[in-house]
Amino acid sequence: MARRRRGRAISGILLLDKPMGMSSNQALQRTKWLFSAEKAGHTGSLDPLATGVLPLCFGEATKFSQYLLDADKGYDSTFCLGQSTETGDSEGETIEESDASALDLARLERALDNFRGPIHQLPPMYSALKRDGQPLYKLARAGIQVEREPRPVTVMSLEVLAFRPGVRAELDVRILCSKGTYVRSLAMDLGALLGVGGHVSALRRTKAGPFELAECVTMGALEALHGNQDIAEMDAFLRPTDTAVAHMPLLKLPESSGFYLRQGQPVLVPNAPCDGMVRVALETGEFLGLGEILDDGRVAPRRLVVSGG
Repeated sequence: MARRRRGRAISGILLLDKPMGMSSNQALQRTKWLFSAEKAGHTGSLDPLATGVLPLCFGEATKFSQYLLDADKGYDSTFCLGQSTETGDSEGETIEESDASALDLARLERALDNFRGPIHQLPPMYSALKRDGQPLYKLARAGIQVEREPRPVTVMSLEVLAFRPGVRAELDVRILCSKGTYVRSLAMDLGALLGVGGHVSALRRTKAGPFELAECVTMGALEALHGNQDIAEMDAFLRPTDTAVAHMPLLKLPESSGFYLRQGQPVLVPNAPCDGMVRVALETGEFLGLGEILDDGRVAPRRLVVSGG
């Protein structure tokens, strides 16, 4: 006998302003409980220190979470220069201190040029990357260091917002970067280049793919609605399932073609793109999922939602 699933079969994307001190998984589990959701997943981890945009996918939307995981990200961060920590952020133990009072803005700008554009970055030991099935941060906590290969990432923009000189200098920056970029590594590498060490003392994600911070709801607001049993208003925060793939071309099918696509059969759609992935919906607006244009011009189903997802 199949095990009965618990929770509501809701689908959509919630844009959460993750609070400080909570891991991404803790935020996910708390939000899943507040919504009494049957199924949920997040779209990439934010450090407990970090706050800001954390898209959470519910129900059928979990099928498209990879597209948000792969998206560009934006951050506002404060780098503390003159102090290195074990973790690369202010939660770790101090391992080295230097006098950063000789730094000025002109020198910082010259140094920052080394981190703009395509770069190679060594992932920190305190990260969720896995080695032989173990997250690196677990190995680091056990005192185990492993070899890591530098990875290519792109920093599209790295803007100085403010600079506060001193023995412990502080640099506020705004960053737009590709997936897989570690802001902690930027702070550590900048500090190393300047010869004073550095770490992240504040981090706020302002953008994840198409989503901006202004669109997010706080955990406190959700908890207040849950306390008032205002489920309908909570559900109103859920974005449509296809929001995660809104950048893809949209094809609308008649009901008959939609029927065959749902059976796993490629269908012919007039005026379709020549190649690539597309969103597919019925003429009524119901989202069916993703399709791929075949060499003969037909659209083949690739990732479909359950009806009503």
